[in-house]
Order: sequence, then structure tokens, then C-alpha cells
Amino acid sequence: MNYDKIDKKARKVMETNDRGLYTVPTKGLYPYQWNWDSAFAAWGFSSFDPKRAWAELETLFQGQWDTGMVPHIVFHKQSYGYFPGPDVWDIPRVPHTSGISQPPIAATMARSVYEADKHYGRVHMELLFGRLVSWHRWWMRNRVEDGMVAITHPWESGRDNALDWDAALAGVDTSQVCEYHRSDTDHVDPSMRPSQLDYDRYVALVQLARESNWDEKTIAEKSPFRVADVGMTFMFLRACRDLLSIAAEFDQGTDEIEGWIQTLKQGVKSHWNEARGFYDSVNLRTGAFTNTLSSASFLNWYAGIRDDRQLKHLHRILDQVRYGIPSLDPEDPHFDKLRYWRGPVWGMMNALIGIGLAETGHTVLAERLRKDTQELIAEHGFYEYFCPVDGASAGGGAFTWTAAIWLTWASPHAKGRF
Repeated sequence: MNYDKIDKKARKVMETNDRGLYTVPTKGLYPYQWNWDSAFAAWGFSSFDPKRAWAELETLFQGQWDTGMVPHIVFHKQSYGYFPGPDVWDIPRVPHTSGISQPPIAATMARSVYEADKHYGRVHMELLFGRLVSWHRWWMRNRVEDGMVAITHPWESGRDNALDWDAALAGVDTSQVCEYHRSDTDHVDPSMRPSQLDYDRYVALVQLARESNWDEKTIAEKSPFRVADVGMTFMFLRACRDLLSIAAEFDQGTDEIEGWIQTLKQGVKSHWNEARGFYDSVNLRTGAFTNTLSSASFLNWYAGIRDDRQLKHLHRILDQVRYGIPSLDPEDPHFDKLRYWRGPVWGMMNALIGIGLAETGHTVLAERLRKDTQELIAEHGFYEYFCPVDGASAGGGAFTWTAAIWLTWASPHAKGRF
């Protein structure tokens, strides 16, 4: 296998998706700047162009609201035909943005970019630090309940059609949703995307929040959808720990961040589904577990939670599929090997899980996951996601975050910085 050639292809993917100061996840399917995609992009750029990495993060934070929230999409330039575009969100600001957020991994990736080149990165980190603190503070004030991180829309999780959301979505009224055209299925086989009913519910939640003037308290009171996302809690806990390290290095106050970490560590306990033996999301409207074992359930090691009770599930799943951790347990009756977050394997989730395993001493498992992901991408390309059974490519092609994790983690030449 010519890994030098694959490294060059990965850089080419990132350069092709580069729009100057930000990247798009992939041409056509996702024509704007997405929040956590850009954080991964910055990590990828740091492997060969640290200056461009900082530009990615700084451009993302141009979309930050006065409240501290960093939206999940920043609409820098109009792309006609994409739904839902800025007119649907109707946010009165420039640049236009969506009205919800996305997994707050930017602090983690910013720390990695900084570690790649501290001399050049110091001034950039100094400028970005306050914005990161403001975003984290927004999460703590508006979305942390009993130490768990709540989402108000499935898109916010980054795992749009995950099984975790089904019970909560069942209560969403779609009667006021007018006809619209989904652009995603113009680019990808509909069988690989969320269902039409799911999409109607997504649109209805956008309408509810817009009618609430994007006020967090009003949305919390009115919306039937409020779920403590196990993946969000783990990723935010990790991000807070990385933010704490940044604060300490730059002689910033740490007491507030340390308090956030302690709150989230307590919240992790509430995510433990004792009956099923895994970390699980919680429907905050009913208090019930979603009873969903997903790839997000295995982010506990990445969050610094050294709890090995899930190792039995991890070993079982790795023995059932060929290419890492599928987005849903293969034994779940809802498992669909090619439908978005209902079964496919995502390279960047393998990377986060693998990094967490390595950091907590599970080096053999971590290396297995890295090697499997390496083989998956080398043989099947830089796709959005893949079939975990045979590696068949799915979703969008020439995908930024798949190229990014190749350069930083999966390639034999990756330095493994984190």
C-alpha cells in the first residue's frame, strides 16, 4: 500500500474543500461551514499548515452569538438549493447562521493545533481562549441538567437520526410543516439518509425554536424534544478538560472550569444504564433511558472516564463487524448498516474512541481500531461514512473530516498528536 500517495490524496481532499478561510464538509451535499466538521478540519490542517488551521477556527467563531453560542452552521456565502438555508433559520445577524449548536470539540482541537506549533499558535490561542470560555459557559448555563448535556434538536448532536432520539421525536407535531425540497437526497441515496418523517420532525423543531425567538428558556418550556445526549456529555467533558489545560498554560483563572468538570463528572453517573450495562442517553421529558448502545456510548475513555464496564460490549462489537465501532449496536433490531447514524461506521468516531482508549491504557484495543480505520480508508476512500461489515462507502465523497483524521491519526505517518 502506497501510504505516501494516500497522504497526498487526503491533503488534496482538504484543499479541494477549502473555501479560503473555512472548509465545507464536502462539495454539494454540505456547502457551508459546519461547526464540528471545522474543528476536525483545523486538526487536519495542523498536520501540514498550522496557519490555515487557526484560520479555520477563527472563521468558525465569527458566527458566535452574543450569548456565547457557536452555531452548527455559518452561512458565509449563499448556496442556492440547500435546505434549510438561512431564510428558514431567519437569524437577524451577519454572517447568517443556524440557531442551534453542535458538539463543542473546538477547545480540544484548538489545543491540538496549538501543541503542533506553540510558537506560531500562541497569539492565536490567546485571541481564541475567551471565545471558547464564552461558548462553554453558554452550555453550562443553558443546557446542562443534572450534570448531563441536553440537546434541543437532533442536528445539534451531530448524530442526526440516531436511535437515541426516536422516543422524544415521537411527540413532535409536524402538522404545520409545509412542503419543502430536501437537497441531501439529491446527492446521496435516500436509503443512506434520515427518513422523510425524521426530516419533517427536524423542520418542525426549527419552526418551534424560531417562533420562540431562539430564546433558550422558552424552547425548554415548549419543546417536547429535550434529551441528555451521552455523546455530548462526554465530548463536552473532554473539551472542558482541554480548556482547563489551556487556561493553566496561559495563566488564566481555572476555578470556573474546574467546577464545570466536577459537575459533568457527576452527570456521567446519570448516563449509566445499569439494566443494560452501558452509557446511554436520557429523555429529559420522561426521565427514561433511550436504551441505545451507540458509538457515542464508548466515548467515556475519550472524556477521561476510566470505566471499563463497557469493554465486554466493545469486544463483542469488534468481533461482529470488520471496521471499528458502528454507530448502532449490530444486535439492535433497528441496526441498518448503511443508514447514516443507524449502523454505519464513521472514521472520526473511531478516532475519538481510539484516542480515548490509548490515553487510558487500552493500547492494544486502540491500535486495533486505528489499524482497522487505516485499512478502511486506504481501501475504500475518503467517504463520509462506511458499512461496518464490508467497508462499502456511503454518504458524501471526498469528505473533509475523514481526510483530517487520516492525516492526524489513521495514517502510518500520523504523529498521533492530541
